[in-house]
Amino acid sequence: MKARRRPSNAVFRALADETRRGILEFLQSGPRTSGEIAGQFQSSLPTISRHLAGPRARGPGLAGRQGQAGYYELNTSVFQDLIQHLVGWMKPLGHAAPARRRAQEA
Repeated sequence: MKARRRPSNAVFRALADETRRGILEFLQSGPRTSGEIAGQFQSSLPTISRHLAGPRARGPGLAGRQGQAGYYELNTSVFQDLIQHLVGWMKPLGHAAPARRRAQEA
């Protein structure tokens, strides 16, 4: 079996929170500063900073600096790994398919 990179838990945590999903959607249009991101939400800057810390830690967000400002952008390779991982769950394994059929028949 070919080994695939497994998505980190940070990816699942980032996607589990509605605000973080909103941040990721906002980042689709390109890199943004933390101030620009905070301006899109009704949360305080410290709250948004905590949300940004999760995706930044090996998750779907990349952080960098532009002068004095921190900026964030999407790390699309993380999503590609996640999609491959999820598709792998949907592919029936040779030995798992009969067990599933037996469970459905019961």
